[in-house]
Amino acid sequence: MMNSMNNVEFVNELVNGAVKVIKTDVVDNFQVSYEIKKNDVHLLLTRLKGAGWIQLSYLSAIDWLEENKFELVYILFNWEKPVYIQVRAKIDRENPVMDSILPIFPGAKYYEREAHEFFGIAFPGNPDYEKQLILEGWDDIPPLRKDFDPQAYSDRKFPKRDYPQDYSVKDPKESRQAKRAEREKRATSLRGGKKQ
Repeated sequence: MMNSMNNVEFVNELVNGAVKVIKTDVVDNFQVSYEIKKNDVHLLLTRLKGAGWIQLSYLSAIDWLEENKFELVYILFNWEKPVYIQVRAKIDRENPVMDSILPIFPGAKYYEREAHEFFGIAFPGNPDYEKQLILEGWDDIPPLRKDFDPQAYSDRKFPKRDYPQDYSVKDPKESRQAKRAEREKRATSLRGGKKQ
């Protein structure tokens, strides 16, 4: 087995030999991040899987509102060379489409559904990406987009309530602190007056 620094060097050679890298970030001896072009994602993921990065640990997105881009982040792991690889690619926010990676990593099915549900990214090639996964009956823009306004959504969907500024116990008989103190007092008396 190689040491972790040799593993990072191996990964750098592998990735740079496969695609043009826009940016490399060695997070630590066990994690390296590569930003590449959208069109190179499938090629790089295929190469990495062939080299032993057989586990897709995660797939998600980041909303870069100011750039009008989403950044897809694929995290892969190799059990032989313990280095996590992040493959990052930016896509257009106005037309967020990325071909599915199901042919490479079948386990991406639910990650892609989640990214669609929370960011609105389409994944052609995944027949189920539009099926709701978590947000049943959601009828607003995807909630992890930075232009989603949770306060406006809440105001539209739920009745307005007034909450007192200070919390006070309305019925001291129902106070949890009082019940807890009472239980502790009883437990202490059962132990012969000694606290543990």
